[in-house]
Amino acid sequence: MEFKTSSSFETFKAAALSFGFSVYRAFASGGKMHSEKCVVDFPNLRIIGIPALSDNYMYLVIDKTSMQAVVFDPVEPENVLKEIRRQNVTLSAILTTHHHWDHANGNTEMVSSYQSEVPSANLEVYGGDDRIQSLTMKIGQGDTIKVGSMTFQCIFTPCHTLGHICYYLTTEDSNIQKPAVFTGDTLFIGGCGKFFEGTAEQMYSALVEKLGALPPDTMVFCGHEYTVNNLKFGLHVDPSNTVLQEKLGWAQDQRSNRLPTIPSTIGVEKQINPFMRCTRPQLQSHVETKTAVECMRTLRSMKDNFKAN
Repeated sequence: MEFKTSSSFETFKAAALSFGFSVYRAFASGGKMHSEKCVVDFPNLRIIGIPALSDNYMYLVIDKTSMQAVVFDPVEPENVLKEIRRQNVTLSAILTTHHHWDHANGNTEMVSSYQSEVPSANLEVYGGDDRIQSLTMKIGQGDTIKVGSMTFQCIFTPCHTLGHICYYLTTEDSNIQKPAVFTGDTLFIGGCGKFFEGTAEQMYSALVEKLGALPPDTMVFCGHEYTVNNLKFGLHVDPSNTVLQEKLGWAQDQRSNRLPTIPSTIGVEKQINPFMRCTRPQLQSHVETKTAVECMRTLRSMKDNFKAN
């Protein structure tokens, strides 16, 4: 996969097509959002990345066969409702990655607002932490959520918060849809979340042992638009990584045009993300560590104090 520096949206679209999915621009009304919406389309599935706050992403995921949908982390419920109306779908569930306010504090309003429009709606709110707003169904490692032809497998990734869940999506017809994972604040493009409630050992397990075991073509949909800063840090600790250099140029061009940098893939992250590359002896040597976990811990400390140009 190459990341060319071009301001043309057609370049972004061509890059997406090389992954096997189509993508198109959906302009934010009034130009008030931090990015344009990203719409990833398969014959049986649609994933819409909806910008929120200053750098968050919410996701509306639609099963085209049943026209049922789920939403991830709807911190701005009104914008999600507008998209639900536009897509003419039935919302079946709210999937929450973790309890932080910028991910979970729209849940109550999302439920009440949707039920005021669809009185028969019975929305479940899923998550792995009792601190999640309006939680109705607590889930953990290996649990599955079924909506239409979509199956979400729960991957328990404690560290950023102790109840963090990532959701791995597959459908009944894997021949026409690539898998996807919704990673909240555990895995970002080129980076990872701060260790607010956990340890380097836990983040190593989350990124390397769990998410790193997913198929390489798994699309990664993360919780924030942090890509450019993350990749600058990546080059700081992995300066000879030519794939990373190209990805940074591509990402900077995307952001200069208010285009999102989502999605990535697990395969690409293994090439560019230092936190997923902490097993590499060259990177360990560069940050003066001898084990993968020590490297993970040192990288996080360095990133916490990193000032990008």
